[in-house]
Amino acid sequence: MAQLPDRDQQIVDAHAGLIHRVVLACHDQNQVPDLEEVLGQAEANGWVQLVTAIRRILDGWRDERVMQGLDEEDRVVAEAILRGIQDPASLPDPQAGADPTMAAPGIASIVHAAGTGQTEALQWAAQMAEQMHQAGGEMAQIAAIFRPLINGERDRWTLTRGMGEQGQKLVDGILEELAKVETH
Repeated sequence: MAQLPDRDQQIVDAHAGLIHRVVLACHDQNQVPDLEEVLGQAEANGWVQLVTAIRRILDGWRDERVMQGLDEEDRVVAEAILRGIQDPASLPDPQAGADPTMAAPGIASIVHAAGTGQTEALQWAAQMAEQMHQAGGEMAQIAAIFRPLINGERDRWTLTRGMGEQGQKLVDGILEELAKVETH
C-alpha cells in the first residue's frame, strides 16, 4: 500500500471507526445494524456529501463518480473506504486514534484562533469537535474540552480528567503548542 501523506493519514485515523463500519457493511450489512443511524447522524451534522458518497459505495459504486462533490477531507475518507474494500489490510487501526504529535499543532492553532474570536476558526473547531464526538471514546473526551480550551482553560489536570494515556498525550501536546503561540 502506498504511504499516505501525514495530513491524509490523520484524516483516515480520525475516521477509522466509520471507515471500518462501511467496509464491513459492504461485505454484509447485517453485521452493522446501526449504520443507517450513524449515517443519519453524520448527515444531520453537515456531512451530507460524505454520506452521499458512502451510500453510493454501499450501493456498489466503485469508480470516480463516488467522489463527485466531495471536499478534500471527504475524498480522503471515501478513498480509504474503497481501498479497504479491495484490501482489508489497508484499513486503519480503529483503536489507534490520531497521532498526538501530528494532531496537537493543528488543534492548538484552531483553538488559539477561535479564542481570539475568529469566526472561521470557531466553525472549524465546532466541526472538528463534532467529528471527534462521533468517533466516541477518548476522541469524544477530547471534543468535550474544545470549549474550555477556547475559553482559556490551561490546567492539564482539569482537562485530562478521566482520559487514558493517549488522550492525555494529545492534551499535553495541545497545551505545549498553545503555550508557544500564546507567548509570541
